[in-house]
Amino acid sequence: MSKPVAHYSASYRAGDLLFVSGQVGIADGSLAEGVENQTSQALSNVKAVLAQNDLTLEHVVKCTVFMTDIENFGVVNATYAEIFGDHRPSRSAIAVKALPLGALVEIEAIAHVTKS
Repeated sequence: MSKPVAHYSASYRAGDLLFVSGQVGIADGSLAEGVENQTSQALSNVKAVLAQNDLTLEHVVKCTVFMTDIENFGVVNATYAEIFGDHRPSRSAIAVKALPLGALVEIEAIAHVTKS
């Protein structure tokens, strides 16, 4: 997981919810090549933020996916579905003009923090 590129926290807990800031497909300082790899890496970064808070993708209740080209929705959706498996949190998918660092995809998440 990379450090935030601006003034924000990677996650913020409010009550029993953890808000994971938008993650792009960057690893080791470099943006992954192509929309499929960027989607996979963005979700890996989401998982890393969740893990820092002792959570997994199973705790995610809502995602928002931002794409610079809605034509990439099929590829993004297939990669997203493969990674989430049978877990199907609520989701929005939005086309935007541009994303930080020239990313093609950005994914943010909200997770429910369960009591141990």
